[in-house]
Amino acid sequence: MRDAGGCRAPQARSLGPLKGRFWAAAAAKEQSYEYGSTRYLLLCGLGGMLSCGLTHTAVVPLDLVKCRMQVDPAKYKGIVLGFGVTVRDDGLRGLARGWAPTFLGYSLQGLFKFGLYEVFKMRYAELLGPEKAYRWRTGLYLAASAGAEFFADVALAPMEAVKVRIQTQPGFAGTLRAAAPRMYREEGPRAFYKGVAPLWLRQIPYTMMKFACFERTVEALYEHVVPKPQSQCTKAEQLAVTFVAGYIAGVFCAVVSHPADSVVSVLNKEKGSSALGVLQRLGFAGVWKGLFARIIMIGTLTALQWFIYDSVKVYFKLPRPPVAQAPKSPKKQK
Repeated sequence: MRDAGGCRAPQARSLGPLKGRFWAAAAAKEQSYEYGSTRYLLLCGLGGMLSCGLTHTAVVPLDLVKCRMQVDPAKYKGIVLGFGVTVRDDGLRGLARGWAPTFLGYSLQGLFKFGLYEVFKMRYAELLGPEKAYRWRTGLYLAASAGAEFFADVALAPMEAVKVRIQTQPGFAGTLRAAAPRMYREEGPRAFYKGVAPLWLRQIPYTMMKFACFERTVEALYEHVVPKPQSQCTKAEQLAVTFVAGYIAGVFCAVVSHPADSVVSVLNKEKGSSALGVLQRLGFAGVWKGLFARIIMIGTLTALQWFIYDSVKVYFKLPRPPVAQAPKSPKKQK
């Protein structure tokens, strides 16, 4: 079986660390980095940094309008109107407000999200063994991604708080260099982490859906849509499958995480507010404001993130196993 880089899945040098890898069953030629090695995992983290940092920064204008729709729906009544009001008030440069904390925060988040996902997925598969790891693979994806996102959000929270404050509080500060010191001076360290709990509520379900839905969608596309086996697909064709599966996963991610995203936006804008108080004030209808903009943003983001992540693996020739396959039973192997 070949991966999206057109290379065969790696043959383990030692059965110990790959004992539970139910999907890495095929013998393969040597790669530039051994699967599961420290360098392999660091490069996966690098791919996550690029995929999250670049994509979130690219959609800052849409994210800015979405946040303002959530915190001031009377003024920003829709995507198109929101863009118009922003340009009228702040000029074209106003659409880029918050790009620096966005880039820094989501780069750190991507490092932990993708890097630790690979670590947890590998370790959980080892603990379960090949047959259980395949049979319970959806749960494995969910558990691995949840653990990775928990740590990723701790890294993201400070810059997310700065970004929202810059984008939604007029006159507060226009840059990261001005906003972060002022937040620390006025509110102390709590200003950067008061939104971490609702961030977990937003990001952990989002990431669980993102990874589990992506993994299973890739399986389904190769089984029911792509007219030839994965091993016969070119690099471009496999990356196209990655993009489509990422977009499908992104739509589900947006819906699952949007209510918590609305709470985070309002919480980081207002001093002394609490997540429960914001939720009660917004009500059921209020937490869904800006959903369409978020679907467009997150669908595109997720698709591009998986595409960039896979492209980094292709570039560095990282060993990547084929889609999950049921392990052969000992009797059949004999």
